Order: sequence, then C-alpha cells, then structure tokens
Amino acid sequence: MLTIGELVRARAGDERVGLRFEDSSWTWAEIVDHAVQRAAFFLAHAPADAPFHVGVLLDNIPEFWFTLCGAALAGATVVGINPTRRGAELARDIAHTDCAFVLTETAQLDLFEVAGTVATPGGVYVVDSTDWTEAIAPFAGAEMPGNGPAPADTFMLIFTSGTTGAPKAVRMGHARLAAYGGKLAEMFALGPDDVCYSVMPLFHSNAAVAGFANILAAGATGVLRRRFSATNFLPDVRRHGVTFFNYVGKPLSYILATPEQPEDADNSLRIAFGNEAAPLDIDRFAQRFGCVVADGYGSTEGGLNMSRTPDTPKGSLGLPVAPIRALILDPDTSRECPPARFDETGRLVNAEVAIGEIVNPDGGGGFEGYYNNPEADAERVRDGVYWTGDLGFRDAQGFFYFAGRSGDWLRVDGENFAATPVELVLARHPDVVLAAVYAVPSVEVGDEVMTALHLRVGAAFDPAEFATFLRAQSDLSPKSIPRFVRVTERLPSTATQKVLKRVLRHEHWECEDPVWWRPDRASEFELLSAEAAAGLRSRFAGRGREHLIGG
Repeated sequence: MLTIGELVRARAGDERVGLRFEDSSWTWAEIVDHAVQRAAFFLAHAPADAPFHVGVLLDNIPEFWFTLCGAALAGATVVGINPTRRGAELARDIAHTDCAFVLTETAQLDLFEVAGTVATPGGVYVVDSTDWTEAIAPFAGAEMPGNGPAPADTFMLIFTSGTTGAPKAVRMGHARLAAYGGKLAEMFALGPDDVCYSVMPLFHSNAAVAGFANILAAGATGVLRRRFSATNFLPDVRRHGVTFFNYVGKPLSYILATPEQPEDADNSLRIAFGNEAAPLDIDRFAQRFGCVVADGYGSTEGGLNMSRTPDTPKGSLGLPVAPIRALILDPDTSRECPPARFDETGRLVNAEVAIGEIVNPDGGGGFEGYYNNPEADAERVRDGVYWTGDLGFRDAQGFFYFAGRSGDWLRVDGENFAATPVELVLARHPDVVLAAVYAVPSVEVGDEVMTALHLRVGAAFDPAEFATFLRAQSDLSPKSIPRFVRVTERLPSTATQKVLKRVLRHEHWECEDPVWWRPDRASEFELLSAEAAAGLRSRFAGRGREHLIGG
C-alpha cells in the first residue's frame, strides 16, 4: 500500500507545473524541494514525548500544500483547523488534537486573540512573516528523509463539519488517502495534462482527497484559490484551462445563481466531482457548463460510499460502492425499514416507517476512528454496524435517497417527516438559491416548520406568490408547508458551505432577517412584526414552554 509520502517522493525531479496560485507557479520538483525543507524543520521540532501533530490554520495557499507534502515525508500528522471556529471552540479544537505547534498567517492572527491562550507547546508560526522565513532557512537544501511513515500511520486529523454538534477529529491514514486519490485519478483518467481547480478548504476531507491527493497521484496541475468564489469560477476555469473541479455542499447552487451567458459552455471543464449537490443543480450545471457532474455520497469518516449508476432515478444517491453494503435501519429498534412507497405525484407516503438511518451492516469500512474520542467511536460503530448519522430511505428497486441529518426530523401534529424532501420542493422556486428547512417549537406541542431562503440577486420575496407556488406543489404535504419563512442574504454555513441548522434553530424567528409567517396554518403569509413576535413569546410563557425558545 502506498503512502502520501511515497506519492510526494515520486514527484521529485518532475519539471512540469504542479501548482498555480494567483500569478505564481511551481514545478513539482520545486514543490518537493519546499516539502523536504519543511520536513526537516518539522523533524527538528518534533516533540519528544507528545504526538507529532502539526496544526494548520490557513486559507488555500501554497504553504498549505508545502506543509502537507512536508508532513508526509516527515511522518507528522497534519491537523486541519477550521478558521470559522472562534474563541473557546477554536482553543478546544487545538488542545483536543494535541498540536505541537500551529502554522497560520497574519490574516488569521485575530482568531488566536479572540481564542485567548492557545496551549501549543511550540507556539504559533506565521507563514507570511520574516520569522517563518528565518525559522526554515537553515533547512534549505536538506536531504530527503530516509524513513517515511507506514501506510497505517495517521496522515491527517480532519474535523467533521459540526453542523449538529461539536466537531470530531477523524483519523485519515496514509494508505486510505493515497488510495482515494489514486482511485479518483484512475476513475476520471486524470494525468499530467489535467488542471484541477482546488477551492474547497484543504482542511476538509473533500479537498484532501479531490483537491490534493488525486492531483498528487496523477501528476496533474493544481490551481489554488484562497476561498471559493462563485463569480470568479468561470473566469478562473478559462484562465487556467481547468479540466477538473471538486466541490462539497452548495457551490453548484451559488455558481448557477450567477447571471447566465450564452457562451458559458465554451470552457475547458470536463468533470465536476463532489457530493451533496441539489439534484436539480446537477443537471443544470452539466448542461450550462458543458461538463459531466459526478455527485456521490460519502463522509469524512469513510464508513460508506455511494455513487450514481446510469439507471439511478432522479434525486437518488445511487447504490453503495462494491463491496460495501448499505441498509436503512430504524435507529430505535435496529430493524430494517420497509421500502419507500410513492403516490402518483411522486410524494413519499410512508415516511414514518420508510425513513431510517443509513448504515453499513458489515462494520466501519474505511473508518479509522476519531482522535481522543472513544465515546464517539462507540456511537459510530455499534454491534458491528456502522451508523452514518444520516437519514435516508430506499425504494423498491434498492436505490437510496438522502433525507437529512439525524437531527433533521420534524414532528408536526404527530406526524414525523424529514427536512430534505421539503427542501427539494422549495428549491424548485425560480428565485430560490438555497432553502434550509428545520424544526422550531410549537406553542402547543411538537414542532412547526420553518425555512430560511437565500434568494437570487435582485429577487424580492412575494408572500402571495410564494403561497401560490406552495399550493401548486402536488408532492408537498400540507403539514410540510412552512409556518415561518426567513429571507436572508446569507445562510450561516461551515467553511465547506454546509448550512448550520443548529444556528438557525437557535435564532428561530427572533433574528435580524425579515420573517414572514402564517398566524394560523390556514392563513396567508404576513410579515412577523415585533408586536406579533412578542405575542408569540407571551403565548409560550403562558404554556410553560418559553424555555424552548430561550431568553
């Protein structure tokens, strides 16, 4: 089994361009030279009696690549630190993963000030400062390290997105990442002539696999951008001759929201690869930009993957990647859920029994465990079954469908249903870029449906038109129609563009954005005034349920 270090060594002496960033470029040979220099520095500063963990809090800049390659040669473990974390949460992430020292840049230093004292024995190195240049200068021209890490060694600690709770640090081994990268390069026939656009954050598994390891394995050229930009996507593709683009979450939606031009398909892109794209966006993106969109299902943990086949129904995740099996189990009873049934409009009619948790019944698959979190390990793999934490259902033909995270259940008038199918309906509205559906407390009992809508630029929310649209959707249950609609210019998201529903649930209708509501479920939408919001709070207090909305 290969290691990431061996993939780096294989690029030594390669004079083809391996990396571009803004107006600069580096050959693979130069990248390896930088990696060897960092490896020598890391080895000289490796703690004697503590984990050899290097924290990295950087945007997508060349130093991130040099650090990944250098750590791979040195046998250090890279801890990808999420820059959207703040204060005690950031300090907790760094301390929890036992970082010996942290690499960052000037633009991120304020995060450390907000976090207070960050317990890293080796301190913080600022890579765009003269201190860093001087620190690594003695190691220029160092020899390639003699002994590399073993395939089973941990190469990265990658935090989960933390959309529903505190993020966990997933172990990503050398062999697993190298195999993923090699398989991806083989699957899409990536080679030295390909140009791969890497704009998803490198601390996340999607970019580690599809924006680094695949490029390294193929000897292709990587193009880095500090952060994803929808408006710069097509200009960058054309400027650099991009042939491969990786994404996770909502980037396709944001790109499609930019003004369409007749010549959009006149570009070099042939593959967009990722997961969690909205089903409607997959076809729209492929048609508009003249490429293939390969959207799959997977997670940082690596316990279960799915991919679409040519006969996959629209909206389906597809089938498990052989030899992996998958089932839908009731999380309370561990019994298999019955197949989904649909009415003539395509609406799921047995959601209460068909929706369960997506599992791998044969164990953890590629899951290598969480760092320093045995409780989470035990929760993820129970009785030999790998529980993904994702809701789903399976049709009579065996195809799987995503229904949201395990916390995405809503219960309205005693009926349970999942958020994702409702979001897919709302996404049909021509002015909606993104829709997040989530539960907020009911004054009486159970939940009410709330949605936060990110509209297209220049669009205004028309409550009467929106109500008419909802009534026209034959596959939308009356109980799924939102009671509250929050119209926002920006949904709270992780760095990987995943919506933070826990933030939305916490803010409910008492937020800075305008909120429209139906005072009773039979009424039309009207703007929620301050007086109406106060009245709602009073009603919660009168029912002894004010604690459910905080404050």
